[in-house]
Amino acid sequence: MKPQNSCIRSHGHGLSAILVIVENCGQMRLMGHNCSHGAAVVGSPKALTLQSQTFSKTLLMSYVVGGRSSCSSGKGKSHQSAVKYGFGLVKGKANHPMEDYHVAKFVKLGEQELGLFAIYDGHLGDSVPAYLQKHLFSNILKEEDFWSDPAGSIIKAYETTDQAILSHSSDLGRGGSTAVTAILIDNQKLWVANVGDSRAVLSRRGGAIQMTIDHEPNTERGMIENKGGFVSNMPGDVARVNGQLAVSRAFGDKNLKSHLRCDPDVRHVDIDPDAELLILASDGLWKVMANQEAVDIARRIKDPQKAAKQLIAEALNRESKDDISCVVVRFKG
Repeated sequence: MKPQNSCIRSHGHGLSAILVIVENCGQMRLMGHNCSHGAAVVGSPKALTLQSQTFSKTLLMSYVVGGRSSCSSGKGKSHQSAVKYGFGLVKGKANHPMEDYHVAKFVKLGEQELGLFAIYDGHLGDSVPAYLQKHLFSNILKEEDFWSDPAGSIIKAYETTDQAILSHSSDLGRGGSTAVTAILIDNQKLWVANVGDSRAVLSRRGGAIQMTIDHEPNTERGMIENKGGFVSNMPGDVARVNGQLAVSRAFGDKNLKSHLRCDPDVRHVDIDPDAELLILASDGLWKVMANQEAVDIARRIKDPQKAAKQLIAEALNRESKDDISCVVVRFKG
């Protein structure tokens, strides 16, 4: 698996984000992002209807930052509100390259501002999480019904993205990836989706609310067995699909796909004054830390980048051996 893509600070030297051009009707631009790992909204999507605005002949260009990573953390903010985010990533102790990828940015589409946040935790290589980093949000936003039916569009885009990964398995390999994605619309409505065991946790008035469902083999044993697979429970090991995979839903994994699912669980919540922050992280964090513990740590630190780094540091102190990636989105100061 190749290392994370390079980090370019928008106020520094070298490459910076390329302005995304939308023909005829306006533009989509990157907002307040201080460090990127190459995530982008890409492709040539169908015309998007943004409430009263219809974008025709839309051309969405990716922003490019090229190279390899020398940066494991970064931060950014909304241009329309007090919402800020920060992230951190650390390679685990396993004898393979980093397999966690992330997305964290704000983009402007017409009059709408979207916060796009994700963690992709790969296995058997980094090709699938790297593909998701580049394409999953693009595919969600290309759905014609995104603005009227975000949940349905997210589900459909997850499935079509998985089909694309499987169809390119000769290039992407036999690995796979979990995903947790969060879309913040105008800093008011939050849509969270996931497959696998990467998790999102919301802090509301200091209480931890898990926004995702951990898709584990034991909890979905019936589905796996109905598809002709089995769940192993070997002493000293976690439950695994066909003795191999420790999650019951994932992108990719062509050799196991007949026994797996890739449809996400989707949850919506309004961001009201009681909502404080959102934590997205891979299981390298959640294996050693309870939801409430993570919220308590993040709430004490106003800077979301420092909060993400502190969560990772605490996970390392607790001897987490897996890759750890974390995004913290703070809704108010």
